[in-house]
Amino acid sequence: MRILVTNDDGINAPGLQVLEQIAQNIAGPKGEVWVVAPAFEQSGVGHCISYTHPMMIARLDKRRYAAEGSPADCILAGLYDVLQGARPDLVLSGINRGNNAAENVMYSGTVGGAMEAALQGLPAIALSQYMGPLTEELPSIFDSAVGHGQAVIERLIKDAPWDQGDYRLFYNVNFPPVATGDVKGLRVTPQGYRRDTFFGVKPHISPSGRKFLWITGGPQHQPTAPGTDAAVNLDGYISVTPMRADLTAHDALNDVKKALE
Repeated sequence: MRILVTNDDGINAPGLQVLEQIAQNIAGPKGEVWVVAPAFEQSGVGHCISYTHPMMIARLDKRRYAAEGSPADCILAGLYDVLQGARPDLVLSGINRGNNAAENVMYSGTVGGAMEAALQGLPAIALSQYMGPLTEELPSIFDSAVGHGQAVIERLIKDAPWDQGDYRLFYNVNFPPVATGDVKGLRVTPQGYRRDTFFGVKPHISPSGRKFLWITGGPQHQPTAPGTDAAVNLDGYISVTPMRADLTAHDALNDVKKALE
């Protein structure tokens, strides 16, 4: 098996090292794991691509590359430069430090990398580790991902549907902020929504007198609706959410047609 791995926390991120080891275990001794990850952290870039300027790519080791771009850029670089068109059997993105559940999905570079792989017609999984007070006390903040990541990916490969549609399925996995032994199980969930929690800005005046704005996030431990991703994560379950890049509001199409056509 040939696996392509990326992330949005950067080539030196500990979560990437965790995912590389999981990928090696899945690929087996005769398999190949290729890593193409951002040279610097790219959190919050979503599915952006560097369309208006070039990016530098550097070989760091055998099958290991850093690119000055987004996770989606890294997928494109991996497919069409590093692998020279030799398609991987699976693309893994992560393991992100912090959850990519609920509205975070729309901003996530981790999810953006998996989305680009799906748009390229490849099976893809995004993986993230929810953080909390308990994770900071563990030997590894990625403890539940380390303990359950390989099994979840192998179950998805073996048992989950992988369609060949124009906007093919990909999967978003979030591990709960608990120790491996405290994980209660796995739940397949829709994407949730944290009400009254929004991104915003905080002004800051520099020593030169110029105003800068810091992006601020909302509380991450506010549960979403019962049975949705963040809610089950906070209850100790791994969430698996099937996704597509198609943003059409299919539930509204008929009503809009009746109103406008």
